[in-house]
Amino acid sequence: MSTNIDSHCVGVAFSAMTLYCTCMPQVALIVHDIRSTHNVGSLLRTAECMGVGRTYFTGYTPYPTIPDDARLPHIHTKLTQQIQKTALGTEAAAAWEHHEDINTLLDELHAQGYTIAALEQSPASISLPAYRPTEKTALLIGREVEGIDPNLLSRCDIILEIPQYGEKESLNVVQATAIALYHLRTVRETSDPL
Repeated sequence: MSTNIDSHCVGVAFSAMTLYCTCMPQVALIVHDIRSTHNVGSLLRTAECMGVGRTYFTGYTPYPTIPDDARLPHIHTKLTQQIQKTALGTEAAAAWEHHEDINTLLDELHAQGYTIAALEQSPASISLPAYRPTEKTALLIGREVEGIDPNLLSRCDIILEIPQYGEKESLNVVQATAIALYHLRTVRETSDPL
């Protein structure tokens, strides 16, 4: 029997003479204007666990030391040590980049065929469970209190919101990201995009 399996397939199983393929969508994570190094480390760890292809740090988000780092040595060393406390080694294992200009990054990702999905509470949002991911999705997350800047939201293809049932209606950015990334993985594996 001959089969043509997509290059993103990670598993093949035979059951009752049927071929099943678990195809992984390409997922990128854009971390914009997140201040906490502990959140950054936890986001790297979460992204690695969810098979995110690349994490992009933009705005004033701290990031680990890079080759030829322009930041003062004591600054990037301190930030890297703080990130490592929660990243637990994923800062060295996960693919990530720092981009000065988020708008240029969004243009590049759009040109590569990514759907830009913001994770935000907004009147224009759709409920996360209703969203069927595309083959390439870049998830944009931003500031916990102020949220993602409206100018950036206008550049996104879709705005996703996690339904919440308590009174506070507030999740930590890492918790919210984990929920969204899990949805992008599990729903895409079992259904077609909208």
